[in-house]
Amino acid sequence: MTVPNLFNVLFLCTGNSARSILAEAAMNHAAIGGGKFKAFSAGSHPAGYVHPLALELLREQRFPTEHLRSKRWEEFSGPDAPHLDFVFTVCDNAAAEVCPVWPGQPMTAHWGVPDPAAVTGTEEERRRAFREAFYVLSRRINLFACLPFDALNGMALKQQLDKIGCER
Repeated sequence: MTVPNLFNVLFLCTGNSARSILAEAAMNHAAIGGGKFKAFSAGSHPAGYVHPLALELLREQRFPTEHLRSKRWEEFSGPDAPHLDFVFTVCDNAAAEVCPVWPGQPMTAHWGVPDPAAVTGTEEERRRAFREAFYVLSRRINLFACLPFDALNGMALKQQLDKIGCER
């Protein structure tokens, strides 16, 4: 069944274990995405697992985690892939890499966030890094979800997406 005005969004990162996973889960949460979006995540060099602190944080937020997995971005560039409306890179490495050609030419933007999985220190410092990444991504997703898509032409929408990527 196709949901009218449902936008497919792909969040990309290198490892697809933390930031892109957090963004996927946040956008798919009804309170944030408002049912207008179906989010996915992938990585150029997936870690092969979802970071335990990402899962812990999402469970604390009462977000479903059963479906989350680390996967390659090629899953979203083939003929059987879902049509993508938007593709966002959420880490600096993925933004600098050569991405696949996305069928349908989705709108793209870079929404870089520091990598919480790279933080060393105490357990509390590591958890804080995951919370900060989650809050930045959630804020951006909320701003994105509130855009008047019907009223914005392609160039104006692209400008708004890029502006959101600068929000902290």
